[in-house]
Amino acid sequence: MEKNMALWDRVIRVILAIVFLYLAITNGGLYWILGIIGIVFIVTSAIGFCPLYKILGFRTG
Repeated sequence: MEKNMALWDRVIRVILAIVFLYLAITNGGLYWILGIIGIVFIVTSAIGFCPLYKILGFRTG
C-alpha cells in the first residue's frame, strides 16, 4: 500500500481528530459520530494512506 498523504495532510487530520474526540467525549449524544471520524483520521494519519483518496484518484503526497 503506497502512501498518498503528505505530512501537512496528516498533521491537519491529527489536529481535527483531537478536536472531534474531545467533542465526542465531553458532549456525548450524536457527537459519537465525530468520535468515530476522529478515530478514522488518526488511523489514516498513522499509516499515511487514505482509502477515499485512492478511490477518487487524489493524493497530497
